[in-house]
Amino acid sequence: MIDSDILKVGKFDFASRLIIGTGKYATLDVMAAALDASGADCVTVAVRRVDLKAKESILTRIDRKRFKILPNTAGCYNAEDAIRYARLGREAGLSELIKLEVLADEKTLLPDVEQTLKAARVLVSEGFTVLAYTNDDPVTALKLQEAGCASVMPLGSLIGSGLGILNPHNIAVILSRLSVPVIVDAGVGTASDVAVAMELGAAGVLCNTGIAHAKDPVKMAAAMKLGVQAGRLAFLAGRIPKKPFEGTPSSPASGMLSK
Repeated sequence: MIDSDILKVGKFDFASRLIIGTGKYATLDVMAAALDASGADCVTVAVRRVDLKAKESILTRIDRKRFKILPNTAGCYNAEDAIRYARLGREAGLSELIKLEVLADEKTLLPDVEQTLKAARVLVSEGFTVLAYTNDDPVTALKLQEAGCASVMPLGSLIGSGLGILNPHNIAVILSRLSVPVIVDAGVGTASDVAVAMELGAAGVLCNTGIAHAKDPVKMAAAMKLGVQAGRLAFLAGRIPKKPFEGTPSSPASGMLSK
């Protein structure tokens, strides 16, 4: 069942629902091993932080036959810069996919909603398949969908914080309102965080710091893979309803031998 559970984002299909980042690893060898262990088939690369002409770089260590590249606009603080780097990534032959990230504050790395919407409208009009990083506000998520984004990516918590899904109720509201895939992005620190996101019904999870800064990034990448799979299967299976004030026997009350 899980093998045929394809994630569709615009016209792109992904066999894995885990998207993995390529930054912050101690070495390129560790990064490559973590990508392999993750089971992902989509990796995200910060356009403004990679040397597109270097002989040895993040890009040279990614098997383009195995992984789709999702360029991102990390480090941009206004719509104009984000649009510029998205165009640069496409012109360099990376992809027409773009993870749109426009930040408002250097300390919290929270998204700038106004600038994100501005950039999204331009990039959609230029034919990009836009996956938009945003806060966990359902209204903003709806506006990004209306702007034509192929996926909306609400944060679980602050980028790199490892705090997990701080507001599952808002994520649940977003999931109930949007028709495009909702991919939780930012804040997941371990496999259980990923499982929570998937159990809520998220279409996928993007993770970078939680893997790259783990004591053993390769083992954590494998754990994240399993967390995504377990959470997805649990969502598809359908959990039992919560009954905080009622106990239900696990054994049937009828058909038992009695004295």
